Amino acid sequence: MTDPVAFDVVSEGLAEVHRRLLPLRDGEVASYIPQLALADPDDFGISLVSMGGHRYEAGRSRTEFTVQSVSKPFVHALALSELGLDEMTRWVGNEPSGDAFNAISLEHGTGRPANPMINAGAIATTNLVPAASPGERSARILDALSAFAGRRLTVDEDVYRSEAATGDRNRALAYLMHAAGSLRTDPVEAAEVYFRQCSVLVNTVDLAVMAGTLANGGVNPVTRERVVAEQVAVEVLSVMATCGMYDAAGDWLVRVGLPAKSGVSGGLAAASPARFGIACYSPPLDRTGSTIRGVVALRELSRRFGMHLMHHPVPGADTVTRVGTGGSGGTGTRVSSGRERVTADRDLLDRDGDRVVLVAARGEVDFPAAERLLHALASAVPLVPGWVVVDMERVTHVNQVAGLMLGNAFERISAAGHQVALVGAPDQHWGGVAVRHDSVEDALAWAEDALLYELRPLPQ
Repeated sequence: MTDPVAFDVVSEGLAEVHRRLLPLRDGEVASYIPQLALADPDDFGISLVSMGGHRYEAGRSRTEFTVQSVSKPFVHALALSELGLDEMTRWVGNEPSGDAFNAISLEHGTGRPANPMINAGAIATTNLVPAASPGERSARILDALSAFAGRRLTVDEDVYRSEAATGDRNRALAYLMHAAGSLRTDPVEAAEVYFRQCSVLVNTVDLAVMAGTLANGGVNPVTRERVVAEQVAVEVLSVMATCGMYDAAGDWLVRVGLPAKSGVSGGLAAASPARFGIACYSPPLDRTGSTIRGVVALRELSRRFGMHLMHHPVPGADTVTRVGTGGSGGTGTRVSSGRERVTADRDLLDRDGDRVVLVAARGEVDFPAAERLLHALASAVPLVPGWVVVDMERVTHVNQVAGLMLGNAFERISAAGHQVALVGAPDQHWGGVAVRHDSVEDALAWAEDALLYELRPLPQ
C-alpha cells in the first residue's frame, strides 16, 4: 500500500494557508511574562486531528510552547467531572463577560466570576478541583491535561517561575474573590496552582488532540480512551463557543463558527463536534491576546473546509463501506468482476490482482466524510501503478469542499501512475482524470482486462 501522505490533500490545505500567512508581521509577542518574550515570532504551526485519529500538520507543528489559557477548558472539564454543572455554577458563571481576559469580571454581591475562560474564572475553577494540597491539585491537573493530549506532558519550570514573579494581577483577582467568598482556598496558593497549570508544555498536535477529545464526546481520538463524560464535553464546548475568545467571542463565532480557546503564548485550539480538533501556534498577538496568524488561519480554513458549526449537519452513517483488492495478497475483502476467466488468467489475477483496488462510499460527502474516504484510498492504493475503482453509486451528494478534495486526490493518484475508475457521482466533473463506468462489475472487469493485458506473455 502507498504512503497516505502521497494523497494528503488535508495537509496540503493546511500547508497552503501556512505558506500564505507566514509573511504576516502584525502583532506583538507577549512580554508581560518575561519568559514568553523569548518566543520566535516566526514560529507558526497548524495541526488537525480527525475523529479517526488521523493527524495532519503544517509548518512548525511540533514546536513546544506553554499552554497558558488554552488549558482553561480542559481544567474546567476536570472540575465539572468532579462537581457537576449545578455545583460548578454556584462558584463560576457561564456568561460572556465582554471584557478582556484579565479583567475584574465578578458578579456584584457574590464575587462570582463571569465564566471559566477569563482569568478570574479560571483561577476559581482550578481551585475547585478536589485535592488535599496544592501539590496534589497540580498533579491532578497535569494528569488530566496529559489524558486529553494522549501523552505525558511536563511543566516548563522557567516559565512557571517567570509567571510567579510577574503574576500580581492574578494574585489580586484571587484575593478579591477570596474576600467576596467565591474562592475557598488560600489566594496565594490558588494563584500558584494556576501559574503551574499555564506553564505546561504542548505543541499544536497536542492541542488538536485535546480539542478533538472534546469534539469526540470526551473520548481521545488517538488513544481511544474516555477522558470525560460526553455531557461534560458538551458543557465545556458550549462555554468555549460563547466565552473562549474573550471580548472577540461574538465576532469569532460568526466568522469561524467553532468553539475555541486562545492563549497568550500564541496557542489556539478549536473543536468541531463529531468532526475534528484543530490547533495553531504563532506568538504575535492581537489586541485581545489571541494569535494573529492563528485567528486568520482558522477563518480561512473554516471557509475552505466548511467548518462552521451552523452549517447543515450531515448524517453520521459510515462513509466508507468497502475496501478490497483483486488479489490474494491484498488487504481488505477480495473483489472480482465475476467474469469468466481461463485458468491461466485466474492464476495471474490471484497473484497480481492486488494492483486492482476497490473503495466504496455512501451517503452525503462533506469535509469529514471526504477525509475518511481519502484516508481509505491512501491506505488501499498499490505501491506500483495499478487500477483504483471508486464506487460512489450510493453517494447521495458531494458538497463543493469535498468535491475539490476528491478531485485533487484523483489527480494525484493519476499522476502517480495509477488509473482511476469511477462509478456514480454523475454531477461531479473531475477533469477527465477518472474513467466512468455504469457499474462496479464493469469497472472491475475493465481493470482486470488491463492488468491481464500487461501480465500475459507475448506470443512467440
